[in-house]
Amino acid sequence: MIAKQLLTDLISPLKSSDTGTDALYHMDEYKISFIPVVKNGNFLGLIGETDVYNLEDPDLSLVDQNVPYKNFFVREHQHIFEVIKKMSSEKITVLPVLNEKDQYLGCITANILTEHFAEFISIDNPGAIIILELNQKDFVLSQIAQIIESQDAKILTLYITPEKESTKMELTLKISKMEIQPIIQALNRYNYIIKATFTEDEGMYEDLRDRYDSLMNYLNI
Repeated sequence: MIAKQLLTDLISPLKSSDTGTDALYHMDEYKISFIPVVKNGNFLGLIGETDVYNLEDPDLSLVDQNVPYKNFFVREHQHIFEVIKKMSSEKITVLPVLNEKDQYLGCITANILTEHFAEFISIDNPGAIIILELNQKDFVLSQIAQIIESQDAKILTLYITPEKESTKMELTLKISKMEIQPIIQALNRYNYIIKATFTEDEGMYEDLRDRYDSLMNYLNI
């Protein structure tokens, strides 16, 4: 999933001819603290509430003032993980998306990002969850996939949670079947440590949300 697939049309950018007062009005309307500003389709930057309050005259057009724009953006073909990292590191909830000519294509909001990331990790697809504990040097995805596929199942999605100050990691697998006992037995035969399993009636979605939060923390969200 890439940035241009995450765009929302719910937030319109400001024009450079708009005023600081206009910026505050639209930020309040959209419930955001930064808003993109464009001129002739080209991205000038993000302006925030604090930036507006520091203007000499918020009723003058932005083009007639020295605005300290924030130059935060991603390109249209960057991966969703790069979007997450950028929004996290800059502590913003609105992220502009540009093409290679620096033309403004739209923006991504934190809410839209969360919704799409839930799709990305297959939260709504039926299936069970298996959590393995591994030494990082022992992680061989092809072997794990082969074991699971030998039981007529497939891996829908997976992600890794490294353990801090340790060589161990957790591997969370979303499996395409609800009946996972044969898979568990097969993994045990290969000496995999199964830390936890979840099905729909065992709080699976609650655990997915917890694991999602862990991943966001790992990416410094």
